[in-house]
Amino acid sequence: MATPVVARWCKFLPAAMSNSFVQRGGWWVVGQFLLLLAIAGLDLTGHAAAKPLPIFIGGLVLIAVATLCSLAGLLALGRNLTPFPKPSAKAELVQHGIYALIRHPLYVSVFCAAVGSSLLFQSWPALAASVGLGVFFDAKARREERWLRRQFPEYGNYEKRVHRFIPWIY
Repeated sequence: MATPVVARWCKFLPAAMSNSFVQRGGWWVVGQFLLLLAIAGLDLTGHAAAKPLPIFIGGLVLIAVATLCSLAGLLALGRNLTPFPKPSAKAELVQHGIYALIRHPLYVSVFCAAVGSSLLFQSWPALAASVGLGVFFDAKARREERWLRRQFPEYGNYEKRVHRFIPWIY
């Protein structure tokens, strides 16, 4: 059920799109986009001075992890890829590839890219916003997992075997 605020905003969208957009979790996508836009803007507030080598290397490592996670996630998802957190009716549960190690590699990749860029630009406000993005992704993943449990009876067993974001830890 849409809140009054959401209902007001939805009247600006075509009727077919607004129902699908809200039901599939479109506002999560909007929130994610706005957080990433804020992080990108805050990155520009970083220090122009030379970066300490450990911070620079840490940023590069996180960008590399982000790239690998995103490529592995995209390859494993294939035609199941959607910008929305709620899976489509035609979706299949993917448990192979990187999805055998973590349940949300694309969220991990975006988070690592945000933190990595914050370190490369040495922007502490962007780093703080990136931590906020991590909290956002945790909430988004929890909502997505409720939808996945409803659609795929085997998802409960998958959750018991595979951690959400960090293999063998969390």
